Amino acid sequence: MRIVVTGATGNVGTSVVKALGRDARVEQIVGIARRLPGWAPPRTEWVSADIVQDDLGPLFAGADVVIHLAWLIQPSRDDAALARVTVHGSRRVFEAAAEAGVSRLVHASSVSVYSPGPKDRAVDESWPRDGVRSSFYARHKAAAERTLDAVEAAAPDMRVIRLRPGLIFQREAGPEVRRLFGGPLVPARLVRPGLIPVLPLPSRLVLQAVHGDDVGEAYRLAALSPDASGAYNIAAEPVLDPATLARYFHARRVDVPAKVLRALADATWRAHLQPTPPGWLDMGLGVPLLDTSRAREQLGWNPRFSATAALDDLLAGMREPAGRDTPPLRARAGGALRVREFLTGVGKRT
Repeated sequence: MRIVVTGATGNVGTSVVKALGRDARVEQIVGIARRLPGWAPPRTEWVSADIVQDDLGPLFAGADVVIHLAWLIQPSRDDAALARVTVHGSRRVFEAAAEAGVSRLVHASSVSVYSPGPKDRAVDESWPRDGVRSSFYARHKAAAERTLDAVEAAAPDMRVIRLRPGLIFQREAGPEVRRLFGGPLVPARLVRPGLIPVLPLPSRLVLQAVHGDDVGEAYRLAALSPDASGAYNIAAEPVLDPATLARYFHARRVDVPAKVLRALADATWRAHLQPTPPGWLDMGLGVPLLDTSRAREQLGWNPRFSATAALDDLLAGMREPAGRDTPPLRARAGGALRVREFLTGVGKRT
């Protein structure tokens, strides 16, 4: 079996490539990325290509499965650049896979595609998919799914699978997650339980997380299962609500109005003190909890790591710092004293 993976060098991509490499049925993995890594996993061939502009047809020819994992969340101040990759680039991948006669397409969707919903109960994959409008990531992921709807309807012989995970954490991604979301001023060595005395969180900031290795396994199952089809929610227990996070960090939880936290996020983003616009907070406050029954029952997926264990791994990776020999995950990608992070304008340029 020949499987092509776009975005194969990032947080999710490396987990997927590892999982596929452990399955004897996978004879060849073609990892597509703009910048080639030094990492050499088994049975993997690396190809440098840009999904926005390069001809994808020859890369997909003869593939049994295409797993599409390429998207962009920085530079957060350039919505057009982000949409070119996450929306337009995704459309090119979907259409090229259909034209190449690929029998199965697995798309990396997200919890972000869901419209605002409940925080006191979990919803299944039929929940409305209009995203949270103030979040560029949610808008772009929802738009990509709508594009996929049209391609799927026009290519009935191609089986389409969508995975919608919560937050994805793992040790190797610690430095990248810190760069993308925290910025150069975050003291990574101090990000640990016990050092934060007070945790100011709104009641609706309720999140779900899953370990990268468990996500990789979900993609392996989706790609190789003869019956997999449609959408699957992916998340681990426990739910990361304010009380759980306060216990985890050994901190006293203070209930603050969401508008106060949002104003702070907006002000620091506009001041270029951190790279994360307030739409990410809106998404955390808005998206519903995920019911993962379908993935467990139909794919046989069962996470090995709890959500708090995944968070442990991520924070440890930030402190070390950990990483992997791929351009997105390299531990020192920010340069000495994080100078490259400052030079990007903190979310203005990649």
